[in-house]
Amino acid sequence: MSGQRLVALPVYNEARHVDPVLDCVKQYSGAEILVVDDGSTDGTSEILARRNDIRVVRHEPNRGYGAALLTAFQYAQEHDFELLVTIDCDGQHEPCRIPQFFDACTEDVDIVSGSRYLKQFDDDTPPPPERRKINEQITGEINSRLGLSLTDAFCGFKCYRVASLRRMNIAEPGYSMPLEVWVQAACAGLKIIELPVPLIYLDEKRSFGGVLDNGQSRLDYYHQTLDRAIAACESTCCGAK
Repeated sequence: MSGQRLVALPVYNEARHVDPVLDCVKQYSGAEILVVDDGSTDGTSEILARRNDIRVVRHEPNRGYGAALLTAFQYAQEHDFELLVTIDCDGQHEPCRIPQFFDACTEDVDIVSGSRYLKQFDDDTPPPPERRKINEQITGEINSRLGLSLTDAFCGFKCYRVASLRRMNIAEPGYSMPLEVWVQAACAGLKIIELPVPLIYLDEKRSFGGVLDNGQSRLDYYHQTLDRAIAACESTCCGAK
């Protein structure tokens, strides 16, 4: 499968969205499709079982958003794909943009990351104020501490060069997993670019789950992940000298 392209979707309880989103991904991607079903209990698994045009890896039980992405990373490496696009399955990303991500991930680019704040689109919807504020704060801290110039630290719409994934050792299973990606990407000197994507919020009350629905608790969790990842990176660099 060397040189091929893979689109991976982490999915947890998306029975309402999964079929139409996958239909669009199939229409526009021109790539093989992997769904990581992260322990869904709402009928999503049964919907996926009825399709014969995708690959499915199921977690039992639910492990977390980051863990689902890590399974996709591992799958892409084990099956010798060259490029991997990750896209969420909640209707907030537009599959018609997948080819743009593949095209932007040229030989000298390691990660193409979607940004909802790089450009304004006519149909943008305002994000929940607390989520926007936390995104701005964490994005600013990442740029300051890592020397990056991101505008959106949390967009799940990305394209990775699979060879570059082998230069990172991501372990965070939860929602803060993208922060560990940025730290290790910076540590490895990977080339990162952003692509503008529309800002689409279909459900402002969508839950993170448990204590993470509290903004301060979520911010504390992000800081813990960021601090831990930077400390690990610094330790590795020092140990290599």
